[in-house]
Amino acid sequence: MMDVLLLILGLAMLVGGGDLLVRGASALARNLGISSLVIGLTVVAFGTSAPELAVNTAAALKGSGDISFGNIIGSNIANIGLIIGCAALLRPLEVHGSVIAREIPMMLLATGAVIVMGVDSILRGSADLFDRSDALIMLLFFGVFLYYTISSVLSTRVADTFVDQSREAGEAEQRRSTLMSLIITACGLGLLVFGGNITVSAAVNIARMLHVSEAVIGLVLVAVGTSLPELTTSVMASLKGQSDLAIGNVVGSNIFNLLFIMGITAAIRPVAIPKGGWPDLTMMLLLSVILLPFSISGNRKISRREGVVLLVLYCSYLAWRAFSMN
Repeated sequence: MMDVLLLILGLAMLVGGGDLLVRGASALARNLGISSLVIGLTVVAFGTSAPELAVNTAAALKGSGDISFGNIIGSNIANIGLIIGCAALLRPLEVHGSVIAREIPMMLLATGAVIVMGVDSILRGSADLFDRSDALIMLLFFGVFLYYTISSVLSTRVADTFVDQSREAGEAEQRRSTLMSLIITACGLGLLVFGGNITVSAAVNIARMLHVSEAVIGLVLVAVGTSLPELTTSVMASLKGQSDLAIGNVVGSNIFNLLFIMGITAAIRPVAIPKGGWPDLTMMLLLSVILLPFSISGNRKISRREGVVLLVLYCSYLAWRAFSMN
């Protein structure tokens, strides 16, 4: 009963945190003259990736490489198949040109680079794993991503009409508004992180009580559970018509997971690609590649039909992996 109550509490925190995060991030973007896409790619993506970072750091320190690998790769699969699928199903997602030209290709580049780093049996004649040299490359790539994103903001930032109007109303009022947006965003992120942790712990306990296998728990609950902040945020953003925030959150989270979190994890302790890991990497690459034509087609909108396709692919893959592991 306690686990059920904690599960309900965690879900409530996720819903409330997602709503606050979208409101705060959108207001922050307006106040600073920054697009919602950039906020989604950076602040929101980093915040919603905090559960993956916490889980993977703990797993690396304990030597649980399989959990680290499954959490990152499984979360990236869920981000596209489950989260983009659900968000598009609720409301077609409009995709702006910069996402097609820059952000999705950057995610594809990160995905391809990580896969190449894992093919040690071909490149080095050793076991497939992500070692500390791979971690250094990942973190360097992540630094390039951050530099590119921040440089793009600084070079293209244009003050909107809100800034001009605020000058007449007083700069103090604008500063208070920006500070309040930061507080709301931080509160939303906090609720998402704590709500995600509570939900995952309660769900794992309930699954074990129901005698669900550890393999299914790891594949579904840990990976999907740590992706709940991204799911909640993207769904809330989609319902509010904030497509940039929804897509930026997913693309940014995938890049954060692959380059930053995997880099930190492999730097602490090398992460071996477990048995059955290559199908997971292949599925992650497939969904990442599919996202690009889906974004281009249909007047640059990810339609409800395409959302259904992503969900079907995701659920079918989960069912196959769960069956193959038992």
